[in-house]
Amino acid sequence: MSAAAAPYVRPDTPGEIKLQAARGQVSLGASDMVVLLYFLTHDNDAEVKQAALKSLRDLPEAVLHEVVQLSETNGKILDVIARLHFSKLAVAEKITIHPNCSEATCDFLVGKGVQDLRGRVGMEECGSPGVGDVDEDAETADDEVINEEDEEFKSKYQLSQQLGVSEKIKMSLTGDKEWRSILIKDSNKLVSGAVVKNPRITEAEILAISKSKIQNDEIMRVICANKEWTKNYMIKKALVENTKTPLAVALRFMGTLTEKDLSGLAKSKNVSSVIATQARRFC
Repeated sequence: MSAAAAPYVRPDTPGEIKLQAARGQVSLGASDMVVLLYFLTHDNDAEVKQAALKSLRDLPEAVLHEVVQLSETNGKILDVIARLHFSKLAVAEKITIHPNCSEATCDFLVGKGVQDLRGRVGMEECGSPGVGDVDEDAETADDEVINEEDEEFKSKYQLSQQLGVSEKIKMSLTGDKEWRSILIKDSNKLVSGAVVKNPRITEAEILAISKSKIQNDEIMRVICANKEWTKNYMIKKALVENTKTPLAVALRFMGTLTEKDLSGLAKSKNVSSVIATQARRFC
């Protein structure tokens, strides 16, 4: 850890200062910030730990690229980034060729559908030994579910019941993750459809929507038409499996799936018969 970051993790550092650092509200370079956040995910204060994990999860892609390209980036840092951001394929693939990338990290990424640019064959998803509790949190971070029992969520949900359609659409386009989680389920298709046009929506949310049984066909068409989202292997796989995805698009995406995933589709009872039949032909 650099001298600039070290003061934020000392035992005698006030909790308020640690929390500020965990929220990314201190002036540090990209690499120093990521290392600091990693250390703070091991802090004894649960609030600091969760704030640091959230900051790691919300790191901009440009920062991730900068960190994973540095030859001195520690293997444990690479492992945490891999588990939090495996859906960002360009970042994940760079991790596989990093000299400090462990076999366990690479195997995890391969298990998530990431191409190993070194050509190694990965095992099933497995943990990285010795990294600590943060990895267990990181593995599920992109699938984190909004806490619907949280008072803030309840307040927003109650407010949504009082909003008119035009106000809901505006909130769909500009609201935070909790608002998006609420309004994506709205019965009005104009409201739910506006959520995927929100510039703040993340790939993790798009993946969750792609896996869901959402009834708004327009949402699926918007996702399918977005070239950035459909670069993500997991999103393409989810779209193939979703019966609401236009059949022509699902069939096109099938050509990019791994043999293992095609085999799974061939045996699945949760996909359309056309998709299952085509998957058996590929196999």
